[in-house]
Amino acid sequence: MIKSLQIRNYAIIEELEMDFSKGLTIVTGETGAGKSILLGALGLIMGKRADIKSLYNLENKCVVEAHFDVSRYGLKEFFEENDLDYEDNMVIRREITPSGKSRAFVNDTPVTLNILQDLSSTLVDLHQQFDNLDIHQVSFQLRLLDALADNKGLLAEYQRGYTRYQSRRRRLADLVRRNENAAKELDFINFQLEEFNAAALKAGEQDELEEELNRLTNAEDIKKNLAAAFQQLSESEVSVIGQLEEIAQALKGIRRFDPRLESFFGRFDSVLVELNDLSQEFEGIAEETEHDPERIMEVQQRLDMIYRLQNKHQVSSVEELLKIQETLQRQLDDIGDLSNEIDTLEQEVRQDEEILKGQADELSRRRHAVVGGFENQVERMLAELAMEHARIKAEFSRTDALGPTGFDEVNFLFAANMGSRMQLIKDVASGGELSRLTLVVKSLVASAIPLPTLIFDEIDTGISGDVALKMGNILRKLSNGHQVISITHSPQIASKADVHYFVYKRIKGERTITALQKLELEERINAIATMLSQSPPSDSAIANARELLRV
Repeated sequence: MIKSLQIRNYAIIEELEMDFSKGLTIVTGETGAGKSILLGALGLIMGKRADIKSLYNLENKCVVEAHFDVSRYGLKEFFEENDLDYEDNMVIRREITPSGKSRAFVNDTPVTLNILQDLSSTLVDLHQQFDNLDIHQVSFQLRLLDALADNKGLLAEYQRGYTRYQSRRRRLADLVRRNENAAKELDFINFQLEEFNAAALKAGEQDELEEELNRLTNAEDIKKNLAAAFQQLSESEVSVIGQLEEIAQALKGIRRFDPRLESFFGRFDSVLVELNDLSQEFEGIAEETEHDPERIMEVQQRLDMIYRLQNKHQVSSVEELLKIQETLQRQLDDIGDLSNEIDTLEQEVRQDEEILKGQADELSRRRHAVVGGFENQVERMLAELAMEHARIKAEFSRTDALGPTGFDEVNFLFAANMGSRMQLIKDVASGGELSRLTLVVKSLVASAIPLPTLIFDEIDTGISGDVALKMGNILRKLSNGHQVISITHSPQIASKADVHYFVYKRIKGERTITALQKLELEERINAIATMLSQSPPSDSAIANARELLRV
């Protein structure tokens, strides 16, 4: 249930906090004081779109925060599925910035509006005139009849079986498709593997081949330059090494005269040795290096084949190609004749279908068994609410195939007046009629369906005091097992409250703001008396208010 609502900087609300009781909370007040604004703020908590026009002060952000006790709603799985931290005392917060950006949070974790809508729909049932109420929805209508028929256990068993049945059907269709495509798939994989096997790829060979090709295509330059280097280092009349040997001989003769020269001689001698080694290596490489057009062609062809495979499979290395080859081989090993598995699964699907058909028929029988009593009860209660000629009918149709709830589809037809043609509720009921119809229906099934917090906005529009009193009694009875919040202009309904809030306007500076007051007994008497007569109320109105409150 909702425990509290805090609103800052929304519409004509500067700052406001409202606590809610377990029973019946009534909100009354002056016209235009902001009663429906409270529901607008609550709508933000339920995931409705935000609008910068809603900001009281355009320089500050709007914050609406609601605290809920969700310990009885079984929401832990929902929180886990959406990666949210679960707590029995849950906080939902919406923020609208002056730039128009809107954010939503559940227990301080950011969430999308879709998640917020799904979550809040299990917490708050907001009933407003001219809204798209759930009583219009086929899914709610069928759920209602299932609750009255005590179908909860059977429906849960059916839906578990239906989920398994659908899973097996999907698996069967996939196997049939795979089996039909197996031959084509086998040919295609074999073709690709033959290409890989013919290529005989080796890890690391691409780098080696690219290096070899680079060396072969530049063989003449390599041979010419290394031979020239060898000639100048060792073979020419004024070779570098020959000149350095003369210098070394000169240093050798004087090194005993200065300790530093001994060190220089050693370093110089190392250079001379290193140059001799280099000269020999230059000569060797130059002699073994030959321009080989045939080998160049072989290497180039090998690399072209590798590049073609890489481009075909959209990779850039031989190692990646080898992984693809391994995957193709595994796929080839996995492909086989699926006929036996298909036969087994077809038998399981047929068995599932027979069981589900029996359960669906039993669900339908139970629904039809309770619908007459439901229609009679709704019409009787509507008659008490000044709709003596209203009629409701649950019209069934049967689908050809099994669905999530069986074979049945249902539509509620309604006629408010004598002689009127019965039509779909959404096409015929006015706001006031729909409010009374919804109140009656929800009061009948409240104990059977775990309805969340129920909020009714001005369901008393266009009704007499006697009807309002009876409507108040229905709300009061409904609040014995559920949290009920009602915004009303009716003193008769207001008199049934466990908690009574009064919304009014006051002037702050140069602006009008909404204020909220929780009424004590004498204040309630005065407020109800004012609703009955005028302000200030007459003595007779005060007496009438006391009579309504039974004090």
